[in-house]
Amino acid sequence: MKPLVILGVLIVLAGGYILLRGFSYTSDRSTVELGPFRASVEEKQVVPTWVGGLAVGLGLVMVVAGSKSRSR
Repeated sequence: MKPLVILGVLIVLAGGYILLRGFSYTSDRSTVELGPFRASVEEKQVVPTWVGGLAVGLGLVMVVAGSKSRSR
């Protein structure tokens, strides 16, 4: 199987996961240190669903482009 097709399938799967299940991650925002006291804030970031749709579209384009045979 061609590498472009494999990469396209993986991107389609990742985009489909984002569309169906959603994807989020946490990030540390800021840290304040005052002597032995330390405070930090963790924020939960959500990946928008349009990113999943874009990934599915891009992956499908890659699969189609990778599956076309070239004559030499």
